[in-house]
Amino acid sequence: MKKFKSDKLREECGIFGISSAEDASAVVALGLHALQHRGQEGCGIVSYDGKNYHSEKRQGLVGDHFTKSNVIKKLPGNFAIGHNRYSTTGETSLRNIQPFFADLHGGGLSIAHNGNLTNAITLRDELVRNGAIFRTTSDTETIVQLIAKSKRTKIIDKIIDSLFQIQGAYALIIMTNKKLIGIRDPMGIRPLVIGKIKNSYIFASETCALDIVGAKFIREVENGEIVTIENDKLTSIKPFPKQKQRPCVFEYIYFARPDSIINGRCAYEYRKKLGEELAKETDINSDFVVPVPDSGVPAALGYAQYTKKKFELGLIRNHYVGRTFIEPTQNIRSLGVKLKLSATKSMIKNKSIILIDDSLVRGTTCYKITRMLYEAGAKEVHVRIACPEILFPDFYGVDMPTKEELLAHNKNNDEMCNYINAKSLKFLSLEGLYKALGCEKRNKEYPQFSDHYFTGDYPIKPSDLLGKGKVTQLSLLSNKSNN
Repeated sequence: MKKFKSDKLREECGIFGISSAEDASAVVALGLHALQHRGQEGCGIVSYDGKNYHSEKRQGLVGDHFTKSNVIKKLPGNFAIGHNRYSTTGETSLRNIQPFFADLHGGGLSIAHNGNLTNAITLRDELVRNGAIFRTTSDTETIVQLIAKSKRTKIIDKIIDSLFQIQGAYALIIMTNKKLIGIRDPMGIRPLVIGKIKNSYIFASETCALDIVGAKFIREVENGEIVTIENDKLTSIKPFPKQKQRPCVFEYIYFARPDSIINGRCAYEYRKKLGEELAKETDINSDFVVPVPDSGVPAALGYAQYTKKKFELGLIRNHYVGRTFIEPTQNIRSLGVKLKLSATKSMIKNKSIILIDDSLVRGTTCYKITRMLYEAGAKEVHVRIACPEILFPDFYGVDMPTKEELLAHNKNNDEMCNYINAKSLKFLSLEGLYKALGCEKRNKEYPQFSDHYFTGDYPIKPSDLLGKGKVTQLSLLSNKSNN
């Protein structure tokens, strides 16, 4: 099983698709480049030229592959969809990189998926028993198999048939020989937006991908909505019983790029408000506020502006340490966070610091940063986290540790503070989180977000864990989607 390496939660992928556009694949490559933060292990594009489908997949970053004209030339056509990928478990191989393509009765189909199906193992076992052959370890292929096996005649009815069998969180872009289709799960946990440039419609995970290609943001795909683009016209179907939307709260806290629009406001604005609410709850005397770059910067600004404390870059990020950095010896690997961050020693020496980050997962990185600041001469380091304690794992498409690896699940506040070697440690309250996001006090019967990380209130029960004693939380995580 692949171990969780990062001390940050990781959104597993970004998706982008465009209809009726010249150089469609080049536009998709630009969109994926804007969504690179959502997946850095693999990328792929599938195009359709009116007769044939064309596919190119690569391991690594979009800019390393799809900026080359010889690759784009292999992807002709006016329709194209693309995918950035983080793998959760299992192998990082080309076969698991999306978009997937399949020849079905009635024509070809390509699909890109952001999310995770909570009944994928159950469905896969049943499909295999009935003769299905899987080529990948991704739950996205389960959706393809269900569409292929549907007895319905029209492709849209086949898709709806499959959607009624799956459970979990998903944003899908599907391309057929006539249609571009965007789909969001009934609770809208994973994001998907609609844009337009000239007569071309675009589906994308975030609005920042629309900005880079000069497209106008139209609206979000609604929860439980199927949006179809055919002959340059948009139509909408809502086949599911109406449910209240429960978007993933971490899109607001961390996943979305700061300049992306979520529910009418930039993610950056929400994050500054998180810092402001944090300051209202946990202010303490100090010389200045220091963010953990880059994710902690907006919250630290909000904190500093509300308290009228100085904001200083006590940590400098090295932006040139890539994921492929050569680590030939244990000595080099042990340098850890120092490869990415360094302290501004003369400024922080003998100073009391409020260190602000957006979240605390396992605590290993926070411990190293705190130690670095003390080694640089800081007098006190007070850690403030701009979200509540992460107590529960995710089953909806976020790469994160099991419950046993989450620091807050195993330790109380004082124990966590000692573990990270801070002078004090405080988290934003759940009520403060909801205030920062512009919501009323959380309704315990029906929260406005998927906030299960903090509450254990899962909007969709992980079916693969239920009714099978042999399937544990750990085994589910080891078989999770590689979206």
